[in-house]
Amino acid sequence: MVQPALAMCEFEVTRGTPGVYTHVSEGSGRNIHVNFCETCGTRLFQTFERFEGSVGLFSGSLDDPGWLDVRPDNSKHIFLGVARADTIVPAQTPLFHEHAILNDGTPIAPMVLTSPGKAGALTF
Repeated sequence: MVQPALAMCEFEVTRGTPGVYTHVSEGSGRNIHVNFCETCGTRLFQTFERFEGSVGLFSGSLDDPGWLDVRPDNSKHIFLGVARADTIVPAQTPLFHEHAILNDGTPIAPMVLTSPGKAGALTF
């Protein structure tokens, strides 16, 4: 799943009021607020207790998900430790076993593949 993240000040709900389901993250123990369409149940975006002021979009909810320019220099793969064995990860993209930062905000050094591979072939 591609989930673009941006600053809340760059994001606006232009129509309707989404429902909100609050989930406690197993990793951080903090709340994740999943905003969804109350008519059809489609997940739209998330806000985070841990990352106040940030929003994560569910790209499948966009009219044109192709507008996302996903490149190794502007993306990363997180939670590969629980990814499906057939997950394909692109070369030169930062990879993380779990999240990219510790609960205290300390960044974690990524692993980077130099050629295409599968998450199932990686050893963490």
